[in-house]
Amino acid sequence: MTAKLPPLACAVLLLAACSRSDEPAPVAVALEHIDCAVGGEPELKPACSVERVEKDGALTLVVHHPDGGYRRFAVAKGGAGVTTKDSATPPKVRVAGDRLDVTVGTDRYLFPATVKHDAPR
Repeated sequence: MTAKLPPLACAVLLLAACSRSDEPAPVAVALEHIDCAVGGEPELKPACSVERVEKDGALTLVVHHPDGGYRRFAVAKGGAGVTTKDSATPPKVRVAGDRLDVTVGTDRYLFPATVKHDAPR
């Protein structure tokens, strides 16, 4: 026999499960992680994971957010930059040392990058 909880009890249990604490934010699960600030967070943290998907010679980076959301980026041929595959907002991309700093709306990502100093600009 299973007991049924009243709707109010279910709501209280759900709120308790979602309550904030002093625990650090979750980190998306994958092998490769990058620093990110998602949803307007002010501070970059190594909380996003990256999945690499190759299809027909094209590389897509799927960035998984700690909250379960994700964003897909198409990598330009030769690794010259990235564009978004699932956003109407074009990314703002700049090189910051050995990283590619990418901002889309209120989300910001730091991808590792190899800068070719002898490449034409």
